[in-house]
Amino acid sequence: MTIQTIEVPSNIPPPARQLASVLKNLLGIPTSHCIWLIENNCVTVNQKPCRKAHWTLEPGDLIQVDRIPMPIAQSTPKKSPSARGSIEFLYDDPDLCVVVKPSNLLTVPTQYREAQTLVGRVQRRIQDQNSKAKIFCVHRLDRDVSGVLVMAKSLAVAEQLRNQFAARKPDRQYIAILAGLVPNDSGTIRNYLATDENLNRYSVEDPSQGELAITHYRVRQRWQDATLVEVRLETGRRNQIRVHLADLGHPILGDPRYRRDLATHRAWPYRRIALHAESLGFEHPSTLQPMRFVAQWPQEFRDFQRSMSKTRPSSHGGRKENHQESEG
Repeated sequence: MTIQTIEVPSNIPPPARQLASVLKNLLGIPTSHCIWLIENNCVTVNQKPCRKAHWTLEPGDLIQVDRIPMPIAQSTPKKSPSARGSIEFLYDDPDLCVVVKPSNLLTVPTQYREAQTLVGRVQRRIQDQNSKAKIFCVHRLDRDVSGVLVMAKSLAVAEQLRNQFAARKPDRQYIAILAGLVPNDSGTIRNYLATDENLNRYSVEDPSQGELAITHYRVRQRWQDATLVEVRLETGRRNQIRVHLADLGHPILGDPRYRRDLATHRAWPYRRIALHAESLGFEHPSTLQPMRFVAQWPQEFRDFQRSMSKTRPSSHGGRKENHQESEG
């Protein structure tokens, strides 16, 4: 057991002052571990027990943490269902690599130490050429989401790339298949995302209770009872796209968490979310050259489009841009 005392610094903005978020950022441990510590009476705030992960802190608050190792559920590593095929590399140089993450694969291991993760696979691949090579995760995709990711090969490059993401510089474009017909041709969703005790995300209007989240979307195609949209992230919060599109009343097909009751379709029987990180643009940390990479559609998306092309197309013409905002 290690007891650690932390004073909440004044430079943390209000949306990021939730207890679990502060512990994650200052201790460098996964959110799930932070939640476990909080729920197991390992955390006090100003010498009082606190079991609320979303508790909003103030600058100068004193947090005391009993750093008890999180119990491992199994004595052997927990295996994820294997994503088929090898990892596709779109780019590889001494500083970084750009890969295509398949669905049904974690980006990084959780506290259960899964044997199959994207980081692990990429690490093994590059170590075939250099046994001392290491991979550093810069950003993530959910387990059931596929698409483009950039990974660094040194801490310095990782830090430079993370700074780009923090400054909202990378161009991140996704495609998603949504339930129902989205009425507007394009729109922007701007509100704040909070986290409940089960790690589910939800929208709030009060800036002090959540993190700013901005999502832009544009309709690419409408079918009879589903819509293909292009999504661009201005901020990159966990589950942001999934929550925002569910808030519109048009959840992503296959989403088991957000509006699951609506996220079904006869032509989408797959055990994955219909969300794919289609392209990623960023500045190379060493050469300063702009780079952009595109991942082709997964087979499930192509099959769905082929299936829907046999049905009568939607006669819905769509409306002009819509802005949905919560300023608090």
